[in-house]
Order: sequence, then C-alpha cells, then structure tokens
Amino acid sequence: MGGARLALVLAIPLVLPPISLVSAQTASPPPAVPSFAAVPEDGQWTMPQKNTASTRFSDLSEINTENVKNLQVAFTFSTGVNKGQEAAPLVVGGTMYVLSPYPNILYALDLTQPGAPLKWQYNPKPASAAQGVACCDVVNRGPAFANGRIVFTTLDAHVVAVNAETGEEVWKTTLGDISRGETMTMAPLVVKDKVIVGISGGQFGVRGWIEAFDVNSGKSVWKAYSTGPDQDVKIGPNFKPFYDSDKGKDLGVTTWPADGWQQGGGTVWGWLSYDPDLNLVYHGTGSPGPWNPNSRPGDNKWTSGIFARDADTGEARWFYQIAPHDLHARDGNNETILLDMEWEGKPRKVLVHPGQTGFVYVIDRTNGELLSAKPFHALTAATGVDLATGRIQYNAEKDPVNNRVVRDICPAASGAKNWNPGAFSPKTGLLYIPHVNLCMDWESTEPNYIAGTPYVGAEIRMFPGPGGHMGEFAAWDIREGRELWTINEHFPLWGGALATAGDVVFYGTMDGWFKAVHARTGEVLWQFRTSSGIVGQPTTYRGPDGRQYVAILSGVGGWAGSIVSGDLDPRDGTAALGFVNAMRDLKNVTAKGGTLHVFKLP
Repeated sequence: MGGARLALVLAIPLVLPPISLVSAQTASPPPAVPSFAAVPEDGQWTMPQKNTASTRFSDLSEINTENVKNLQVAFTFSTGVNKGQEAAPLVVGGTMYVLSPYPNILYALDLTQPGAPLKWQYNPKPASAAQGVACCDVVNRGPAFANGRIVFTTLDAHVVAVNAETGEEVWKTTLGDISRGETMTMAPLVVKDKVIVGISGGQFGVRGWIEAFDVNSGKSVWKAYSTGPDQDVKIGPNFKPFYDSDKGKDLGVTTWPADGWQQGGGTVWGWLSYDPDLNLVYHGTGSPGPWNPNSRPGDNKWTSGIFARDADTGEARWFYQIAPHDLHARDGNNETILLDMEWEGKPRKVLVHPGQTGFVYVIDRTNGELLSAKPFHALTAATGVDLATGRIQYNAEKDPVNNRVVRDICPAASGAKNWNPGAFSPKTGLLYIPHVNLCMDWESTEPNYIAGTPYVGAEIRMFPGPGGHMGEFAAWDIREGRELWTINEHFPLWGGALATAGDVVFYGTMDGWFKAVHARTGEVLWQFRTSSGIVGQPTTYRGPDGRQYVAILSGVGGWAGSIVSGDLDPRDGTAALGFVNAMRDLKNVTAKGGTLHVFKLP
C-alpha cells in the first residue's frame, strides 16, 4: 500500500546479511550482565524476565547449535482459551505454571510425571465485562513466583496470590475500575517483600499509575501516578532528573492544558526491572491521552518515558522522557535490560531500551543520562535524538494535523516494537530484538472523553514498511549501535525472545513457526510449525530428569493478531486501531489456538 511512496524518504538499511561479530574486535569488553543477575543457573524459570535485569538468558547449554536440529515435542497442554497467549511458562522445582488469557486460569503441571499431568488449576473468575474494555485482546503477560506463591494480574484489574503447592488463594486485591476502562495485562515484578504492578487502559483516558503491595498480605505499600501534582507522582527532594526539561514544580500538571492530566494516560502495563544494588525499580509510562496531540499542547509529563523509583517507597529518583508531547502513540513500556559496560573509556551501569520510537536507547541507570540512541527501524517520524538535551527530533512533515491524512509515518502506532521483549546474551554481547516493520497513515480527529469509552482522536491505517515484510528479528551491537544480522518475517513479530548458553536464540512467528537460530550468524537451525500463531514468550528449564527443555505458548492474538482472535472483519482497515489494514491475510494462514508446546532432545 505505501511502499512506493516511501522509497525516496528512507535511507536506513533494512536487511543486513549475517556477518561475524565485531564486538570482540573492539578494545573494550562487551556489555555484561550485572553481578546481581549473574548467578549460577539453577535450571528454573521463576519470572518472565528470568531475572530482575530482564536479560531472558539461560546458562543451560545442553541444547546447542549442533544438536538443536533434533528437537522434538516432549508434551503439549491445552489452555482451553483461544485468545492471544502472551504469557511466559514458569518452572519452579518440579512444577510448571501456565497462565491463560481471560479468564486468567492458572494451571500447575507436574513435571515429575510422564506427560506433565495437571496438578491443579485456579480460576479467579474475573468480571466478564472486562473483555469489553480491553484495548488489544484479553491477553496476560504471565505470572511470577515468590515466597512460595504465584502472583498474577487479572483482566478486571485484580492482583492474586496463590499457594504454589496447593493452588489455594492466599489473597486477592482489587485495584482498578473496569467501568472507567481500567484493566490489567502485565506481569508483576516481585522485589523483596513487594509485588509491583501497573494499570492498563490508556486508550480509554485512564490516568496511569504503578503500585506496590505486600506479598504476604496483599495490602498497598505505595502508589505513584504518571500524571498530576508532584505529590501524586511521588516526586520529592530526591528527584534529580538529568535534563533541565524535566526539572520544575508540578510539571505533571503545568505541561498539560487545564485538567488534561486527569485523563492523561501514561499507563504502566509493560516490563519492570530492578537493580538491588541501587534499590531502584525501572518502569516505563505509556503514551498520553488522547492520541491526538493537538488537543494537549505541552510536554505532557510524565508520559512516554522511563522512571527510576526507590523500591521501598516508590519515590521517583529520575525520569527520562522518550517522546515529549508524544505525536504518534509512543509508549515507554518496552523492556529495560540492565547491563554493565564500558562507555567512552569509563565503566557505566546502563539500561538498554529498544523503544517504540525506533531507537535503541542506552541510558545511565544511576542518573538518567542518555548515552546513545540509534535507529533500528525505518524512520520518517523522527530524524534523531539530541544527546545534549535528550529530546527526540520530530520530522515536522509528519506532525498530525486535524482532519487531514498524514501519510507514510514510520514506525506505525504499534511502535518499532511493542510489548514483546528481546533478550541479551552475555556470551555474544548482543541484544536480540523481535520487532515490526510497519508504517501508517494517520488522521487526527476531535476526541471526546466519556469514562469507559475509547479516547483516541485518531484514525489510523497501518501497512508494511519498506521491503514489504512486516517483521524482523535482529541481532544488535549495543556499543556500535547497529544491526549485525536480520531475519525478515512476513508478519510482525509479536512474541518474545530467549537466548541460551548453547548459542541458540528462540522466537516465534504469527503464522505459527517456532524457530531456533544461531546467536552469532542468524542462521535458522530448526523450526517447528505449531497449531496457531505465536505471540508468547519462550522459556527454558532443566527438568526433574536433568534434561533441558524449551517451552512456548501457541495462540495467535494480541493487538497485532486480534483480527483472528477477535474474528474482526478484514474489510475494515481501521479496526483494531488500524492494525487490521496490515493483517488482512493472517486469517488465511493461521487459526485461533491455545496450546503449550514443550520440546527436548531425543
């Protein structure tokens, strides 16, 4: 639809052939996992991120580049729910835990028995009305294990703790109000004795927040909003942002028109990381509401950015705004991977954030200083990021104008990548990024806020980016800021990545292929066609028999796959906030599903 129109304005290489690693040739060592995350491999997978540094790397190496071609199915399990399966299967001891999309049923499978039979299941019975206000399918990104409990969120905005051995409910806490469009889809992070979660629903004018609960009682410990007065945002004397544009009193109010911050978005639905040495939790904030930027002049603090907060109190320590006065729905909720590396001759504690804007951000996680921002997606919406001010440089030709179609905006509103997390391998020093290659036409319209109804103010149609493919899986050199190799996929990549010490990286595609690729070259070493498209997160573990296994949930859905999971009409290009326009033929190659697939060597 838009490829020909884009040819003259894009100068970023899209496909790079597999080449040898260059990081090892540089004088300084490659990035490394912080010592707090570089712990001996115990064979378990107890949180979706694998560790609080969010590396999604396993030291298991029985499955390697030589034998991965021999992988075979060990067992399967049906979740009984044919919606988008975005969760990460967890393994604690001899038990696997699988969480379904709505109605968010938690299953415990006995790995000590042949075929991993069901030990128990727990159904939280969330309110059915929550399905009507779920922005982008009724997904859930998975549970977490801590203190003998499995904790997870439900679509109707509850947090639940379940006894990991018996499946009995320990506590269940109500957090949001679905009548206002508040839902929950994110995976919790457990830090010390606290369960930390956030709210979804930015497209409904929800005012975003993040909240911590006592893991033993379910009682609130602290709560911080993404917009509003400093007191609400938990900004105080210890808040020391690096850039001047983030300094000042009550910017969460004064950078908005009138009372716009009260429906200002900034929801917290993505990934959380934690540095125990600094005692800081890192989390993104979603795009401002409404999407139409013309109705909200100003920087719209503190949306579309990354916060560092004291884990004990929730007090903000610094903030970096990825997209001040966000123009094209650029959430900051993608993963933040914590690494240690040498930068310009000095050791730095950094976080690496492959952003929706199309740039990979390298930020000093002690103070919020931006060290680098290099593009990994074809760009027309922005020309770069000014390191002196930290501000993105928008392309004025792509600024939204009310009641006029602005064409060929890249990336699309989905971002260069969305929720689906990448992985970092300390063996190669590379970041592996599953992402999209999409552009869009955008028309801003007058928004009207009514609680519990969409509050967007934009009509969008997405289409394939340059080259005609819609997905890419890339190996990224963090220091050099460039791709080393890229695999093109027809459909957007909407699931996560897993890296292993066997130099194998796993990911899935929306037409159902689960793939293993060589971490150093990108060569596809093995692939298996599952029963439905994959939008989930692969994990790996050591079974009770001492063998290595790899697990993935198959079941197409999420925002990108809602044309199938929601049975949407492919003739309506504006459906699913414009995603259907790009995904019309997905129904022809995959069907609804909800199946766990687990693989092992013979």
